[in-house]
Amino acid sequence: MVDLATRVYNHKWKIDPIIRSLIDTDFYKLLMCQSVFRNNPDTKVTFSLINRAKHIRLADMIDEGELREQLDHVRSLSLSRGESTWLRGNTFYGKRQMFRSDFMEWFENLRLPPYHLEKRDGQYELTFEGSWPEVMLWEIPALAILMELRSRAVLNQMGKFELQVLYARAMTKLWEKVESLRTIPDLRLADFGTRRRHGFLWQDWCVQALIEGLGDKFIGTSNCRIAMKRDIEAIGTNAHELPMVYAALAKTDEDLRRAPYDVLADWHEEHDGNLRIILPDTYGTEGFLRNAPDWLAGWTGIRIDSGDPARGAETAIQWWKDRGEDPTQKLVIFSDGLDVAKIHELADQFRGRVRASFGWGTMLTNDFIGLTAGDTLAPFSLVCKAVSADGHPTVKLSDNPLKAMGPEGEVARYKRVFGVGEQETLEVRV
Repeated sequence: MVDLATRVYNHKWKIDPIIRSLIDTDFYKLLMCQSVFRNNPDTKVTFSLINRAKHIRLADMIDEGELREQLDHVRSLSLSRGESTWLRGNTFYGKRQMFRSDFMEWFENLRLPPYHLEKRDGQYELTFEGSWPEVMLWEIPALAILMELRSRAVLNQMGKFELQVLYARAMTKLWEKVESLRTIPDLRLADFGTRRRHGFLWQDWCVQALIEGLGDKFIGTSNCRIAMKRDIEAIGTNAHELPMVYAALAKTDEDLRRAPYDVLADWHEEHDGNLRIILPDTYGTEGFLRNAPDWLAGWTGIRIDSGDPARGAETAIQWWKDRGEDPTQKLVIFSDGLDVAKIHELADQFRGRVRASFGWGTMLTNDFIGLTAGDTLAPFSLVCKAVSADGHPTVKLSDNPLKAMGPEGEVARYKRVFGVGEQETLEVRV
C-alpha cells in the first residue's frame, strides 16, 4: 500500500502526474464516446470549466505553469497495449467486446485536442473545442487536474508529520463510514468519485478500503484505470451531455421536445440489460416521464441525479406502475451528493420497493471536511460541461434550479417547451 503522506510530500516528482492514463476516466465517458463516434462524429462542440463556488479563487491558488504542464501531459498520453487489450477483451455488464473494433482503432490513435486557458478575476477560463468524440474526453481529466492541484496547493504548506496525521484522520473517517454502511442489508454501492476526487492515489486507497470493508456490497468503480488495476467491475451508463448536445442541435421546438428521447433511441440500439438506465432530469424528471414513449418503461431502471432523491424515486415508481411495470424489479441508482446518512435513509425508505443502488462520489473520494484549519480542503462544486454544439448554446435545467445552465433566453425557451414550472431549490454542495 502506498505511503500517501510521503508520496504527497514528494509530489513535485515528475513521475507522479495527476492523470496517468487516458482510461483514468469514468466508464460512462467511453460508452458515450462510442455512441457519439457512431452517431455524431462530425458535431463540433465546446466544453468549458465552470466553478460554481466562486469564493474559491482557483487562479490565485494554482500556478498557471503547473496547470499547463499537467494539461500538456494529458495531451501526450495514448492507450497502452494492456489498456487496449482490457477494453477490447474484457467483459462489461455481461457483454464481451463492448467496444467495437472501429471505435477502438480510433481510440488507440487518439491524442486529445488543444485547450485554451486564460485567467479572469481569480478564476481559470479553460475551454476545449473540436469534434465531439475527441473533446468530450477532456471533461474528466480536466476536472481531476484542477481538483488535485487545489489539494496540492493546500498540502504544500504542510510538513511530513502534519501530512501523516491528516491522512490518518481521513482514513479513520472513511473507515467509520464503511463500518456504518456495511450494516445496510442488500447494499449495492459503487465508487463514482473520479471527477472531484482529492487525488488519484487517494481514490485508489478509498476503492481498496471499500473492497475489503464492504465485500460483495461494493459492486465496482466508475474509474476505468482503477477497475483494470484492481480487477473489479467498471460501472457507468450515460450522462446529461448527450441530451444537452442533441437538444442544442434541434431546429424546431418539436425537434427539441423529442431530443431527449432520440438520445435513448440511439442508446437502445447499442445496449441492453443494466446499461439501459434512464437519466431523466436534464430538462425535468416529471415532464420527461410524463411525455416518455411507452417502450422506455421497459428499460432496466433510472438514475436520480438532482432534486429531492426520494421524490424522484417515488415519481419513477408511480410512472412504472401506471405503465404496468413492476417497480420491485426496477433498478434505481441514487447518485447526487450522497453520504452515509442519506444512503441509510434512502436504503430504508425504498427497501423491497425497488432495487436500490448508490453511486457514491465526492463524499467518498474527497471528504476532508473538518480536517484542516479553515476547512481549506473541503470539496466544492466544479464542473466541465458542453456549452455549445455546432455553434448553438446548450442548456441544462435539472431538477434543482441551482444546477441549471445556459443563456437566459434559451433557458426560458426550454422551460416552456418541456413544461417546467416552479422547482425546489436545494443546496449544491458538490
